[in-house]
Amino acid sequence: MPYPFQLGFQDATSPIMEELTYFHDHTLMIVFLISSLVLYIIILMLTTKLTHTSTMDAQEVETIWTILPAVILVLIALPSLRILYMMDEIYNPHLTVKAMGHQWYWTYEYTDYEDLTFDSYMIPTQELCPGQFRLLEVDNRIVLPMELPIRMLISSEDVIHAWAIPSLGLKTDAIPGRLNQATLTSTRPGVYYGQCSEICGSNHSFMPIVLEMTTLKYFEKWSSMMQS
Repeated sequence: MPYPFQLGFQDATSPIMEELTYFHDHTLMIVFLISSLVLYIIILMLTTKLTHTSTMDAQEVETIWTILPAVILVLIALPSLRILYMMDEIYNPHLTVKAMGHQWYWTYEYTDYEDLTFDSYMIPTQELCPGQFRLLEVDNRIVLPMELPIRMLISSEDVIHAWAIPSLGLKTDAIPGRLNQATLTSTRPGVYYGQCSEICGSNHSFMPIVLEMTTLKYFEKWSSMMQS
């Protein structure tokens, strides 16, 4: 869950989000070092009284500031490409769930089950129970087993939406006539909140996503109850 005045990411609950957090820290450190160096040079140039009026060129310096940025870009690109391939890889998913965006709610279909489909609407503020979160709670949560690879098929019935859960490092566009896919794996049980992350009309802010990650035993019990 996010909290007021939060500066960093939400707690990672998937391997992908952990990798994204590490990459963020790695890139931010490089940016910090470069910014510190540039600031130091600017201060040095403004405060020193020494000048080199006879210097016309400096091949060594030009070579350094050509090669060094290239090395820095490689250091950023390699882990970035690795994470991109990890996000696209879908290997032997245990379960497939289709999420369809509507104005302004979500429909979920568990394709591995014969009749397990439901709509998920935001609970209005006046109907919330004590302890529930305003604008984030839904009447039907999507329930998935933890520690197993899950494939999400995401599309839309009307306009462009986006299915996003920050704790899982997941954001996939829901485009009418196109079926996008993503994979998710949770390393621990819990309830994770997200929202439509693509402006989709007047009630765009009122189509939250609530994902409950549980044990496999509880998930099987829940799926049997939903089909009965």
